[in-house]
Amino acid sequence: MASAGSDLGIENTNIKTAPGVTLDEQQKTLVGCVLDLFAGRPSLKKLSLWDDNGVFEDNITIATGRKQFEPQWYGLQTAFSEIERLHHEVVSGGNPIGMDLKTRYVTKGISKEQTIESKINIFYDKDTGKITKVQDKWGGELPDSSFKNVSIEQLFDPWWWVHYGEGWAWWMWSFTWDTRWWQAMRNLNSVSVPKMVSVPKNDEEDAKRGNQ
Repeated sequence: MASAGSDLGIENTNIKTAPGVTLDEQQKTLVGCVLDLFAGRPSLKKLSLWDDNGVFEDNITIATGRKQFEPQWYGLQTAFSEIERLHHEVVSGGNPIGMDLKTRYVTKGISKEQTIESKINIFYDKDTGKITKVQDKWGGELPDSSFKNVSIEQLFDPWWWVHYGEGWAWWMWSFTWDTRWWQAMRNLNSVSVPKMVSVPKNDEEDAKRGNQ
């Protein structure tokens, strides 16, 4: 009998776990789905594993609801010419499922390369089996605001500001390099990304993009 993951076209089925961590089949399917999404391999079938009111959250975005979180995942295809997963390991089999992730991105057009190490939390509804939230914590942290936990010393350190600005510029350029100049002025967030990234309307359109 085919697994749920294979029925949904999930490609990442070899899930690496830390010693002592075990996952049931439902959890393996959810982790495989999330790994595919971070690899720039979304599809409507895979995203059907998400609750309609689900949330995707990282250090610069809080996307709530299907109309906001789906473009975030399809946006990776638009923004990057290469996405390479360098490492992953599930470190907790609870709810949320905890995972370490290291990914290399290459931005289209300018070949700008960036490697991000994240702590991923996958929350899900045990009854429906659907993902309710994914947190992507860059460097292991997810601040309530951009300046939370920033010390006074950092605020007066010019190199901190250089790295902070470089990170924002890289992500904004990744999504806007091929758009009109005025679009590039929009903040990269849950409101602007859906306006720049289209989501397939059906499986046929999804397949034409190579996502089935």
